[in-house]
Amino acid sequence: MGLYAFNCSEKLQTVNIRRGTCGHSVLSLGSMKTQWIWNKEKTKIVEPLDYENVIAQRKTQIYSDPLRDLLMFPMEDISISVINRQRRTVQSTVPEDAEERAQSLFVKECIKTYSTDWHVVNYKYEDFSGDFRMLPCKSLRPEKIPNHVFEIDEDCEKDEDSSSLCSQKGGVIRQGWLHKANVNSTITVTMKVFKRRYFYLTQLPDGSYILNSYKDEKNSKESKGCIYLDACIDVVQCPKMRRHAFELKMLDKYSHYLAAETEQEMEEWLITLKKIIQINTDSLVQEKKETVETAQDDETSSQGKAENIMASLERSMHPELMKYGRETEQLNKLSRGDGRQNLFSFDSEVQRLDFSGIEPDIKPFEEKCNKRFQVNCHDLTFNVLGQVGDNAKGPPTNVEPFFISLALFDIKNNCKISADFHIDLNPPSVREMLWGASTQPASDGNAKGSSPESVIHGIAESHLRYIKQGIFSVTNPHPEIFLVARIEKVLQGNITHCAEPYIKNSDPTKTAQKVYRTAKQVCSRLGQYRMPFAWAARPIFKDTQGSLDLDGRFSPFYKQDSSKLSNEDILKLLSEYKKPEKTKLQIIPGQLNITVECVPVDLSNCITSSYVPLKPFEKNCQNITVEVEEFVPEMTKYCYPFTIYRNHLYVYPLQLKYDSQKTFAKARNIAVCMEFRDSDESDGGPLKCIYGKPAGSVFTTNAYAVVSHHNQNPEFYDEVKIELPIHLHQKHHVLFTFYHVSCEISTKGTTKKQDTVETPVGFAWFPLLKDGRIITFEQQLPVSANLPPGYLNLNDGESRRQSNVDIKWVDGAKPLLKIKSHLESTIYTQDLHVHKFFHHCQLVQSGWKEVPGELIKYLKCLHAMEIQVMIQFLPVILMQLFRVLTNMTPEDDVPINCTMVLLHIVSKCHEEGLDSYLRSFIKYSFRPEKPSAPQAQLIHETLATTMIAILKQSADFLAINKLLKYSWFFFEIIVKSMATYLLEENKIKLPRGQRFPEAYHHVLHSLLLAIIPHVTIRYAEIPDESRNVNYSLASFLKRCFTLMDRGFVFNLINDYISGFSPKDPKVLAEYKFEFLQTICNHEHYIPLNLPMAFAKPKLQRVQDSNLEYSLSDEYCKHHFLVGLLLRETSIALQDNYEIRYTAISVIKNLLIKHAFDTRYQHKNQQAKIAQLYLPFVGLLLENIQRLAGRDTLYSCAAMPNSASRDEFACGFTSPTNRGSLSADKDTAYVSFQNGHGIKREDSRGSLVPEGMTGFPDQGSTGENTRQSSTRSSISQYNRLDQYEIRSLLMCYLYIVKMISEDTLLTYWNKVSPQELINILILLEVCLFHFRYTGKRNIARVHDAWLSRHFGVDRKSQTMPALRNRSGVMQARLQHLSSLESSFTLNHSSATTEADIFHQALLEGNTATEVSLTVLDTISFFTQCFKILHFLKQFEGLWRQPCVKQVYWHHFSDSVCLHRVSVSYLGNSHNMRSLSLLYLLW
Repeated sequence: MGLYAFNCSEKLQTVNIRRGTCGHSVLSLGSMKTQWIWNKEKTKIVEPLDYENVIAQRKTQIYSDPLRDLLMFPMEDISISVINRQRRTVQSTVPEDAEERAQSLFVKECIKTYSTDWHVVNYKYEDFSGDFRMLPCKSLRPEKIPNHVFEIDEDCEKDEDSSSLCSQKGGVIRQGWLHKANVNSTITVTMKVFKRRYFYLTQLPDGSYILNSYKDEKNSKESKGCIYLDACIDVVQCPKMRRHAFELKMLDKYSHYLAAETEQEMEEWLITLKKIIQINTDSLVQEKKETVETAQDDETSSQGKAENIMASLERSMHPELMKYGRETEQLNKLSRGDGRQNLFSFDSEVQRLDFSGIEPDIKPFEEKCNKRFQVNCHDLTFNVLGQVGDNAKGPPTNVEPFFISLALFDIKNNCKISADFHIDLNPPSVREMLWGASTQPASDGNAKGSSPESVIHGIAESHLRYIKQGIFSVTNPHPEIFLVARIEKVLQGNITHCAEPYIKNSDPTKTAQKVYRTAKQVCSRLGQYRMPFAWAARPIFKDTQGSLDLDGRFSPFYKQDSSKLSNEDILKLLSEYKKPEKTKLQIIPGQLNITVECVPVDLSNCITSSYVPLKPFEKNCQNITVEVEEFVPEMTKYCYPFTIYRNHLYVYPLQLKYDSQKTFAKARNIAVCMEFRDSDESDGGPLKCIYGKPAGSVFTTNAYAVVSHHNQNPEFYDEVKIELPIHLHQKHHVLFTFYHVSCEISTKGTTKKQDTVETPVGFAWFPLLKDGRIITFEQQLPVSANLPPGYLNLNDGESRRQSNVDIKWVDGAKPLLKIKSHLESTIYTQDLHVHKFFHHCQLVQSGWKEVPGELIKYLKCLHAMEIQVMIQFLPVILMQLFRVLTNMTPEDDVPINCTMVLLHIVSKCHEEGLDSYLRSFIKYSFRPEKPSAPQAQLIHETLATTMIAILKQSADFLAINKLLKYSWFFFEIIVKSMATYLLEENKIKLPRGQRFPEAYHHVLHSLLLAIIPHVTIRYAEIPDESRNVNYSLASFLKRCFTLMDRGFVFNLINDYISGFSPKDPKVLAEYKFEFLQTICNHEHYIPLNLPMAFAKPKLQRVQDSNLEYSLSDEYCKHHFLVGLLLRETSIALQDNYEIRYTAISVIKNLLIKHAFDTRYQHKNQQAKIAQLYLPFVGLLLENIQRLAGRDTLYSCAAMPNSASRDEFACGFTSPTNRGSLSADKDTAYVSFQNGHGIKREDSRGSLVPEGMTGFPDQGSTGENTRQSSTRSSISQYNRLDQYEIRSLLMCYLYIVKMISEDTLLTYWNKVSPQELINILILLEVCLFHFRYTGKRNIARVHDAWLSRHFGVDRKSQTMPALRNRSGVMQARLQHLSSLESSFTLNHSSATTEADIFHQALLEGNTATEVSLTVLDTISFFTQCFKILHFLKQFEGLWRQPCVKQVYWHHFSDSVCLHRVSVSYLGNSHNMRSLSLLYLLW
């Protein structure tokens, strides 16, 4: 008995349910006095064996078994591997000494996350732990399907030839013009449209009548439709619909409407058609009478035939003849074994291979791949061109330097979505104008060429100065995204004045010389200052799918307006871009040659926005492409967990209001210089961490904004990109220095002295950190006239009043400077709650004395953290929570509150559709850490305990429901923690019973008890939650088989299943089978069932004693999982269709998995597996009346050997119309000695138990209503449907085919005579249900399906195979519905002949394989049971008139009856065996 055992008679765990004030059910559990009510009829529960004890006791038997692979778990089934983190970059993006330099706990954990490789728990045979669709083998569907030839197809081809020639043979009875209504059932009768057609009424060679229609009198053309009159039951006039109209009523309650052109023609047609209907009726009556007489004749002659058979058998026992028979049969057996196929290969489920329910592969975290495109910048030209410097012989160029910055703007969302990409397209001769000589100082103050060239991430700095190719990425592409190019030039003066030569250029040569002379003077003096000049834009995408507008061109260059410089102004201008009538911008003639193209997957020589080279990258490459940073919209759906180190701050000076200041006399041409500093002391200097612009150093100490000429309230659009240090402190700040720049140029052509160029006119600053977090919101700062030491202490008004620092404020310390910043960092967070939580954890780790309840307060605050931050730093936050769960404090409420935060994160990820990140975290990032405290519990122990505590709460039902719904996450964490514990602590080598402490077993058992009532009681209240936890629990227990005591897991499964009842509603039955299916999909399911003999030692060598062939208690105990599944299936077969369908699918899919499992492909292994399912045959025998119903056997046996192919094809009746082929009321009954009634249907009648002739289908009950009647041996439901029968029979055929002959013989010797007969009946039923119906019938099935589901024209449905008996149309239509479940075509109106041919191949191969399997079984039966011995053994049974024919019926008629449905290959094998049988008789 397990830890949690139920009384086998009647037990159920339920709970007290009370109504809450909010109107929902409140479940009282745990401390609220759990109430146990045992009120359900229970399934008999068999206690499982002690698996580990049995393995130990039978160690010798297992190791000596040649098939021990089926009995033992493989060695090294589980392991941990370290997978190198896949990087796009050549080297890690994390600086080498980053972890040592980091001081913040959050930064340290981020760096550790981006540097650590993946730790994965590997299950060696995990590929075999799912559904058969997940098997690693690639041969589920054969590459080449054999093409068998069938007589029915050849006859169809002959019929088609005869049909086309029927009119030439004189078979035309009547012809003429008629109007035919369309057959679209969706249009009412009064709306039907009639078309004029020429009709031929013809009698076919088989005696049936057909009415063909053509466009004209030439019947050599394709027929437009045909009506088979043997399915017509009446013809009546329809004067209300149309003049001279009449209706042909068909068997399927469908009608054809025709109309003659005159009343006389109508009368003639009616007389002719009524005569044909009468002829068909008379023929049917006569045929029925002949059938009855033939049956009576066969009965009277059966006695004498039996005596002749007996005598023949006695004479046939000649030794040489018997030897010849044995040798011949052996050759036949070998011949049948050639080219055999796996029957499951042609199953509809295998052919479809629907992967919709299969979870996708879990991939590690990776950078999100957005829509990317490459921008190649070629040249920029204006209409003022000339020769510059030494370039006298070269092509003319711009006579002054211009600078380009590109960025993406989103008009739809009114924002800038990328960083600036700066390009310098100036030729070398123009670039020299900026410095005059190569020894002039660069923009960072260092002399060029004065020191060795520096290297950044392995790339020479000189290779990074003139990058002309950039890669932009867009997360949300749409047509309203524009690429904006801003053109700047060296500061010279007013924009209008500077642009005038380019706009009004009457004398190009003279203008070019004048502009060049001025530019040369300006560049030598003001080369480091820029002014805005022009801008242009072009669209990027054609649609929201990200299709690039490759043919797009830039707009004309628009002169920059000094009053509209900001990004907001650009967005407004772009919004009017498509409205030229509203655009009144001055155009500067020029051309920007920039191309946009798609980015190749393997683009080489590319670097990130941090200048880290990407793979592949060539050394010393100078043609480099840089990735431009995207500003991803702050929306959850665009977020993803960070995987690389990136630490950028973008600073934007927006506006300076200096019009009211009186401190400085000259403050007009204002330049803003930005620096990043780490000290406010007088000796402090700027840090070299600002990304420079082209032609300068890659990293510089300062950056200048554009200068607006003579503007005291200048606006700025510049973007300053800063590489932040790993550790930030309170002294880190951005310093703004304002200069008045003198733009005056000496008339003598010489520049003024350098010290008179710029004059300081103020200072401003802003600290990066506030309360430990980086500030990124828009700010307005005061400006000071001087910069005394300690100026950072003057950040607010209070500090300014109390400070003794000697400082002078401009305009009374009013906020004059407006700035904003944007953080793109993967190591710093701006979320206050996350920051405080990590800061508190750092204090506790450093030895700070914790205040009681403080940690819980910060844990609860984490519920308010931003979802974007939660996703971006998901691995970092989750790992810290798991540390807190086991390490931080002994307070009882901490683990529960920590688990509640975990639950909040998990639920948010699911709500946003980002649960894949959780799966990636568990598989790759999560690595359980050993607690630092000596007595601390491990993660799996603590987490399981807290789950129990939450589930037993009665107040917070929202948390309970979330835990149930997302329980998979916590179970997966527990599993990985358990696996890591076993492997890292080397516990994996211990006996399974000693791997985990007994206390942990009790915890898992308590967790199971806490879950059960939420599934079995609250399923209607919380359907999604109960279904999810049911599956998650099954997956968890399945994985526990690999890690811990398997007998203990058996007990847990037994306890859980015992919580269900046969009277449960449908939804609980589905839960039960979903649970069992998941468990049974374990990769070592076969060893778990121990397919070996469990007889006592003295009987071990007696095979009869070893064979377990029934669902006995011993069988269910020894083979626990398969026994449990078969017992539940046996009960389910007595239930409604949905439950039966689920149970049968589980069994069938499991056997398919066994059949294709590459580990068990040896015939002896397959035989052992098939033997494990031998009780399944008994289950089928118990339900044989539902598999081989009266209608089926009548349809199968009533047809004579000479029956036409169409009688055969249409002889099946569907479960919904079982009364269509009823037996005569005088059918005889006989009774066996055991009391079972047998009904004889005809002279070769099969055996069908009395009373099983059909029950009305009572349908399925409601989900929440329980069935009141108890189950009996006779089901309250009628015969199984086609899918169920075919699935069960396919499983039966697999067992019969794969099981060893010795086992099969032993089984036959152990079953009763009646069961033996029923086994033979099952073989006959297999032949019937898997018969081949012909290509034409397959196409007709598909057309009928289309007609019902898509309302297409039913022309093809009215063109069946030729028939020679009336009344078969109804059976054919019933047949259509029965075949749908096995139809594997792609149901669409565009089905081709190739699709039909493929389906015919599948059905043909299925029929062939079934017939050969049946023939193998029958042949083996004839060898094992000598005919004379069989008759003597069952002499009393043989005297019964109908039973005497059974044996011969199964050995001859079952072969010959389906001659038309068996391929020529199958027929050849049939005739060989049949000839041998005749010879022996």
